[in-house]
Amino acid sequence: MIDNDMIVVETKPACDAAIIWMHGLGVDGSDFPPTIPYLKLPKELAARFLFPNAPEQAVTVNGGMVMRSWYDILSMGIGREINDAQLQSSVSQISDIVTQQIDAGIAPERILLVGFSQGGAVAYETGLSYPGNLGGIAAMSTYLPRPIEQISIGNNSVAALSMPILSLHGEHDDVVPLTLGESAVEQLKQKGYQPEWHTFKMAHEVSVESLAVLGRWITQQLSK
Repeated sequence: MIDNDMIVVETKPACDAAIIWMHGLGVDGSDFPPTIPYLKLPKELAARFLFPNAPEQAVTVNGGMVMRSWYDILSMGIGREINDAQLQSSVSQISDIVTQQIDAGIAPERILLVGFSQGGAVAYETGLSYPGNLGGIAAMSTYLPRPIEQISIGNNSVAALSMPILSLHGEHDDVVPLTLGESAVEQLKQKGYQPEWHTFKMAHEVSVESLAVLGRWITQQLSK
């Protein structure tokens, strides 16, 4: 279960937009709040940032060590072999956070999902399967956790093809190879989505340049 000590950062006393940001494997929700200033968002943007913590559980590829992870990774090759039940549990709990924000008065189209690495995989899966169109998905240094054809299973439909998707990746990523990011973008395109794809001369990380692109994308989506 996702920890209740979710970090919440509000840019205004009354927020009309929500950005739910999932961290990567082995860290926690405190990883990304320091990057907010680098997004250079407009001062008038009233956005609530939510940084949930993944549960602590064993990760097979890391020798069974217990760490924060959205799901177990069983093997790493060209793709990823994962614990699908744990993925779906994380997706369900992030979806609950989305629903809570809607119940609190945030319009679905003003809710963005952002995720890095394993958190980006959860962002992809949640945004594409949530029963209601959200404002967009920003996936950083990540991959689709399972073939996109499988995402609609159990749902009446997947997200509208018009939903904005931003995909960012490092050209020198030795943790999640660039080819996995490219494969995700290609699958999305084949499905009919129009993801915005950017690569950067970096490894498995974020950079000032990539955060600037993310900030411009967030501003664009929340200024409609």
